[in-house]
Amino acid sequence: MNILQEFDTITAIATPIGTGGVGVIRISGDNCFEIADKIFSKKTLVPGKISHGWIVDGDKKIDEVLVLPFKKPNSYTGEDVIEIHCHGGINVVRNILDLTLKNGARLAERGEFTKRAFLNKKMDLSQAEAVADLIHAKTKNFAIQSAKNLSGVLGNEVSEIKKELFETLSRIVAGIDFPEDVAEPEYSYLIERFENSLGRINKILSCVKSSDILRQGIKIAIVGKPNVGKSSLFNTLLNVERAIVTDIAGTTRDILKENLDWDIAITLIDTAGIRNSNDVGKVEEIGIEYSKQSAEEADLVLFVYDSSRSFDSEDNEIYELIKNKKHLIIANKKDLPEFSNKLPFAGEDILKISTHTGEGIEQLKEKIKETACSFSNEDTEFITNKRQQECLIKCRESLENALDAAQRNELQDLISIDLKSALLFLDEITGEVITDDILENIFSHFCIGK
Repeated sequence: MNILQEFDTITAIATPIGTGGVGVIRISGDNCFEIADKIFSKKTLVPGKISHGWIVDGDKKIDEVLVLPFKKPNSYTGEDVIEIHCHGGINVVRNILDLTLKNGARLAERGEFTKRAFLNKKMDLSQAEAVADLIHAKTKNFAIQSAKNLSGVLGNEVSEIKKELFETLSRIVAGIDFPEDVAEPEYSYLIERFENSLGRINKILSCVKSSDILRQGIKIAIVGKPNVGKSSLFNTLLNVERAIVTDIAGTTRDILKENLDWDIAITLIDTAGIRNSNDVGKVEEIGIEYSKQSAEEADLVLFVYDSSRSFDSEDNEIYELIKNKKHLIIANKKDLPEFSNKLPFAGEDILKISTHTGEGIEQLKEKIKETACSFSNEDTEFITNKRQQECLIKCRESLENALDAAQRNELQDLISIDLKSALLFLDEITGEVITDDILENIFSHFCIGK
């Protein structure tokens, strides 16, 4: 984007394209009131007051709308903003968008409204990234956690750490530049300050695993021999007939994946039955290899066996394959007489179900939810993305170098170099120091209209 485009008047559809009750077109920039005057039937717009009227193209009425006008800096972008709330038909919103373009606006780029909000200091960069997280949240829980960052939880904590480090740096610099008037701070003071800041950074980084799981979710693979009821269980958990179920061994040749929202994002994977490769064809053999790979990559494995038949060597081979991973053992076909033989699950719980009658399914669902949520602390205090985590790790490394130097009573001029480096990495999180390339990469993941 060139400098002439940076703050011109932009427009975009701010609601999903399709049939709906309401569609919203957003205009931002110095000329948005002028554009509204050309296409809206009411010629006097009062900022902060909703106006009702018609969007018109000359003498032709386009749609009956509500217009919400905002004067800078009291708007989402920090600029003059006009929001047009029209009926939600795809052609209606596109007709109005075309009118705004014809009358002087240009089409916004991805994330450009939020980018302008950041550039106009309506939010810091961590809050801007939280907007994208909130929009793309796969679960209710992650949406709630993302709202914390939008409210400034991460940005405020980073700002407090920066303030603490800056005060320490100021004392070091004053002692170096004005030795006759200001004494250099005691090394014990520096050590205490650095350790305190490191503790706060480590507290944020301690939430990384939970944060990543909340963001990305977990993979759950259903594994077992052919005809033990894996696909039936897959369909039952989804509450939809997604996988083909027959009495013929080897019906499932490929892996099937579906997403669930059970407080945490879950990718549920149905796999081909694992059995002796001497008895299968080439296609099924490939499916079996995919099954083993899915079991290896899964965060949680649901190991299913048929409780109405003998637990044999093939069952045991599959159990040996997954026993060291996080897993649940599921005995299916509880509605049939149980075959009594020795099982290798010493001390492990066995969840007995019937996908045919539904017996035990609700208990199984609760156990899966409980196990899935155990991967993450639901009340994670700080949600971070990979970029923010990398900045925090680099900041921690610089601070650890400064702490090590302070413990060895090195020259404070040298210590200040690591301290300045730590502050720069924190500035990258909130956006005080950021390159154009990083900025473009962040906002390119937004939708147009946000």
